[in-house]
Amino acid sequence: MTIVPQPPAASPAPAAPGPRWEPRLYPGTLATTSRVRSDLRTDLGRLAGIEPDLVETVVLCASEMFANAVEHSRSGENDGRVIRTLTVPAASLAGAALRLSIIDDGARVSRPRIPRQRTREEWQEAERGRGLLLVDHLATAWGARRVVDFPFCEGLGTVIWAEFALGTTSNSGDGR
Repeated sequence: MTIVPQPPAASPAPAAPGPRWEPRLYPGTLATTSRVRSDLRTDLGRLAGIEPDLVETVVLCASEMFANAVEHSRSGENDGRVIRTLTVPAASLAGAALRLSIIDDGARVSRPRIPRQRTREEWQEAERGRGLLLVDHLATAWGARRVVDFPFCEGLGTVIWAEFALGTTSNSGDGR
């Protein structure tokens, strides 16, 4: 019996990266929110075939995520910054999802949370606390993670991300 070396099995070619936009850096002020929305509309306008309703959904979620970064992190302090990224991850090309990320300068004392224990009357009177609830209902998936996942780097910042299905005007999911 002759032993013939077999060529290694061809592994599938890695998926080509999807569209990617340059990250945008913003000062951490609520007054900057209108510029974040405008830049996002411009960037999304470069994506062929995106539905106008989806553009507005992504812009609304970006506004809420940006406001949370300013309100609940060191991004809202003097010289604070917020970074916005926008990608179509290669892994999602089969499902074609748009990923929006907001990166803050690190945690302060408060952390944004979806308020779940409010009564109907409290919801009607509340002036705040609906931002992540909107993201939860409008994004196909969303979440948050540390910028660097080491315990001693915990204060370096948080990435909150949301994905939106491309090719449909209706985006709803369980938020996770």
